[in-house]
Amino acid sequence: MNKIVIIPLIALLFVLIDWYVFQGIKVLVQSFSTTNQRLVKHVYWSITIITLAAFFTYHFVNLDAYSKSAKMFLLVGVFINYIAKLFFAVFLLIDDLVRLIKQLVSLFSQESPQIDSQTNTISRSTFIVKTAAVAAAVPLVGMSWGIISGAHDYRVRRIKLPLVNLPKAFEGLKVVQISDIHSGSFWNRTAVKGGIEMVMNEKPDIVFFTGDIVNNRAEELTDWISVFSKVQASLGVFSVFGNHDYGDYVAWGSPQQKAKNLIDLAAMQKAMGWKLLINQNAVIEIDGEKIAVIGIENWGAKARFPKYGKLAEAIKGTEKIATKLLLSHDPSHWQAEVLPMFPEISAMFSGHTHGMQFGIDIPGIKWSPVQYVYDEWAGLYQQKGQYLYVNRGFGYIGYPGRIGMPPEITTIELVSA
Repeated sequence: MNKIVIIPLIALLFVLIDWYVFQGIKVLVQSFSTTNQRLVKHVYWSITIITLAAFFTYHFVNLDAYSKSAKMFLLVGVFINYIAKLFFAVFLLIDDLVRLIKQLVSLFSQESPQIDSQTNTISRSTFIVKTAAVAAAVPLVGMSWGIISGAHDYRVRRIKLPLVNLPKAFEGLKVVQISDIHSGSFWNRTAVKGGIEMVMNEKPDIVFFTGDIVNNRAEELTDWISVFSKVQASLGVFSVFGNHDYGDYVAWGSPQQKAKNLIDLAAMQKAMGWKLLINQNAVIEIDGEKIAVIGIENWGAKARFPKYGKLAEAIKGTEKIATKLLLSHDPSHWQAEVLPMFPEISAMFSGHTHGMQFGIDIPGIKWSPVQYVYDEWAGLYQQKGQYLYVNRGFGYIGYPGRIGMPPEITTIELVSA
């Protein structure tokens, strides 16, 4: 359906939600003075008008001349507003359904419906409305705080990774992993620079970047080259493509434009001093001993994600090297292909999930809705002597923040098993 039709219909649905929620607001402010009740009414509907204006602007106004973040924040403002109101509306709906059931029961039982007593005790309806207001405040405050504070609340996670047959020369090697930068989403340059400083403060021997440096287009990275080129390590910075790097989620004028976009993205990473591995490997040598770093294009086991990676091709030439470290963006690749077909892979490093940018991630509790889609979605996993580490991501996409799932810088010390 044409958006000229569907967008006004969605806006009409929003207005109906606003009207329904306002019935509850009126109950909340019934003890206010008439002047203050009018003030609440004007403020409420003014916010509604502003939100609807933002919704139409997002869909019908060309914002290319403004900040790259303008459209994102317009949409997020609309989303947060109506998520909060939906929480409010659910409680009102429960109250209305209870009332309806009571009226139907009284109709058939020929009893008069009970009326709330006019005492100092809070009536059931008022209690429900106040509960609805609290419920609505949770996503409103939480999502706002997730943008203001959570988006750039970088956390360093340090682990030791015990590997069988690790060469002695690589004992204690410090690998720093970052993933899912999504440079097109950033809105706070100073905070991002601070995150990169944290990466370098870890003094990495080698850095792995496991894909999604942009959302869709190579041009998103242009203004960030000077920032991310500061990520360096004595043994090199190795990177791979993620599913977003291919430009699969935008319309291109021609296949040639899309192909050039990927070429440009590769050139930018080279200009940053990063070694992009496209179904290939790099051999790292210290004191005559070697490990192999293998990087493949995106390979996802989920149907909607591309399978561009060619691990059988990338691993060639590493047969005599005991320790093989694989960079593969999507963690579903581990169970689908790596474990059953490539037992020689010592450890795989992934990203992709972002921990859904929402969840609980504290000692003893690790939960996110993304775990119902991905078996391995954050942290370290082990099967059959092989390891997988899933980084929670450095950036964000869609919602420009994080709630309970802070952005991650991982420092991994290689040790002998």
